[in-house]
Amino acid sequence: MSQQMKVNRPPAVQQRRRPKSGWPAITGLLLLSALPVLGGVLRLGEVSAAPGGSLPLVSTAALIAHIVAMTVFCVLGAFQFSPALRARHRWHRAAGRVLIPAAFIAAASAVWLAVFFGGPPEELPLAMVRLDFAAAMTVFLVRAVIAITRRDFAAHGAWMTRAYAIAVSGGTQALVFALWTIPLGDVDAFGEAWLVATAFVINSVVAELLIRRRTGRRMSRVSDRGALVS
Repeated sequence: MSQQMKVNRPPAVQQRRRPKSGWPAITGLLLLSALPVLGGVLRLGEVSAAPGGSLPLVSTAALIAHIVAMTVFCVLGAFQFSPALRARHRWHRAAGRVLIPAAFIAAASAVWLAVFFGGPPEELPLAMVRLDFAAAMTVFLVRAVIAITRRDFAAHGAWMTRAYAIAVSGGTQALVFALWTIPLGDVDAFGEAWLVATAFVINSVVAELLIRRRTGRRMSRVSDRGALVS
């Protein structure tokens, strides 16, 4: 009798699938983050080496905070896309306590640097593009915090994914620039703003596709459980 029950037991009950490691996604995100992180490190070197500084003290502090916080968010945040690590709730929560403040600092400092823009007038459109997406990232982070306080984990993950997509757009910007400038040549400041905006949009579209894919899988699992119960 017990052997018959074992045979008739659905495969989903017989063996639970182990969460995937997600290392291909982690590796891709780390590679995507490498260029902006390296650029940030070089920029920090320039700021520290400049005699007297070319920026006001507050803007210099905002720039340093942005580079450090964005580096932490991009690098550590990549590991949050591992299902196996997310399954370790203690690790996931501990990483989140670092990631959310770092993301807020990165977004707020980006807003500051764009609002108090002190560069040449032709670079103003680029500053406005960065301001728009930094503001959007801030809104996404606020929505993510509200969702987690309500224990809406699915919504929390979706809003954090949207914020992370904006954060790692620096690597996508480098790819977009390469694909455009290698065959067509350099662009002016206005064209640069359009290419940066394109990179932001590409990352945002990919994030939405990933969120829809997660939602579809979640609904499929709920449907399967309902079928087993019935």
